[in-house]
Amino acid sequence: MSQQLPAALLSSLKTVKGFDERTFTEVHQSCEQVTSIRLNPNKPATLNPQPAAPQKIPWNSNGYYLSERPSFTSDPLFHAGAYYVQEASSMFLEDAIKQTCDLTQNLKVLDLCAAPGGKSTLIQSIISDNSLLVSNEIIKTRVNILSENITKWGAANVVVTNNDPKDFQKLPGYFDVIVVDAPCSGSGLFRKDSEAIDEWSLSNVTLCSQRQQRILADILSSLKPGGILIYSTCSYSEAEDEDICDWLLSGTQDPLSGLRLQIKSDWHIIETSSPRHNAYGYRFYPDKLKGEGFFIAVFQKNGEKLPEKKWNGKSKLQLLSKHEVEVIQPYFKNTDLLFFFKWQEEIITIPKMILNEIPFLQFSLYLKKAGVKVGAVIRNELVPDHEFALSNMLADSVASVHVDMETALQYLRRQDIVINTELKGWVLIKFQNITLGWIKILPNRINNYYPKGWRILNK
Repeated sequence: MSQQLPAALLSSLKTVKGFDERTFTEVHQSCEQVTSIRLNPNKPATLNPQPAAPQKIPWNSNGYYLSERPSFTSDPLFHAGAYYVQEASSMFLEDAIKQTCDLTQNLKVLDLCAAPGGKSTLIQSIISDNSLLVSNEIIKTRVNILSENITKWGAANVVVTNNDPKDFQKLPGYFDVIVVDAPCSGSGLFRKDSEAIDEWSLSNVTLCSQRQQRILADILSSLKPGGILIYSTCSYSEAEDEDICDWLLSGTQDPLSGLRLQIKSDWHIIETSSPRHNAYGYRFYPDKLKGEGFFIAVFQKNGEKLPEKKWNGKSKLQLLSKHEVEVIQPYFKNTDLLFFFKWQEEIITIPKMILNEIPFLQFSLYLKKAGVKVGAVIRNELVPDHEFALSNMLADSVASVHVDMETALQYLRRQDIVINTELKGWVLIKFQNITLGWIKILPNRINNYYPKGWRILNK
């Protein structure tokens, strides 16, 4: 079904660099759908079924185009976090970060508008293990899907928060990098979501632009002097893109400088500059490259770097008993770089390098999730959590069984499964060597511990 683009949108783009009304309209009328995924470097897997000649996305180290869209719901590797289905243009965030940030350093990174988790999982894949990613979602109803996708990705150096941007003013000069993928009018996603066309209007563009300014004004004080701000939208409208860049450089309380990125000519990304301050921005048009509409710009905060602030308050973190440590230790590859604490009887682990950040963040923000939930020690046994199964820290010696596709899908539907094995007790269930979760093998049955709220509902 071809799409009738809003005449007001086409008219507003006539003078925008890179816009070609004929080819822009044709690509939207073609009904072409681009499917792309980004692999999890910590969960190497062979995609099943193996896509025919997947094409590399040139600006992302782990991104691939697929020749057709498979049923991701029916792929156990999707549920295990072996890859993330993400729009190709937005994967350019990796290149923007790599060009402007020193990833050899331990960074504090904020992904402000993070749900459902595409940019957060991308960021986590390229920062160091001892860096801290705060993955925030403003809308309460979207925090659970964000937490779920962070859990599937398997990392311990992520904190998920549910806060308004103004709440981060309690953390002045805290973050080295802030990514604001701002709520927008959504014109860049018209090919993927035809309903967005009906919702688009010039008045909504204006409303979104005002909201974007409020969000940025609220968050800028929490960026360190010398820190990097990355702003992006999935809108074509100058009011949400170049005009916001000009607004950022127009004497805000936290002065910024625009940064220029290096792009290859065969990527067909359009470099623009804002009309007043010549801030560089980068536009992605679906008639010029294989991806949806996207805009991104990068800024650096001016001023001298300030000394690190240390947490002087009293930590509420409850330490484990010696017995609890002895029970859980055999489950881990290595505990030397990890710190363990209890929260409401559940054992949680985080990298030691970010230990002091947790009580600081806990004092200032609402934390939905921090690190990886290991489980609870009951008597002399660890009752393991699903988060732990999907993490990257389990010892190779932990008991596991490998299953076929049919059994894997039965498990993911939380149905009864049958496995021929001599193993007893808590066992990991794996598909193509990637962990799906826990089962408990008893003398007369197998208990399926896949989270009820995550189960596949279709047959």
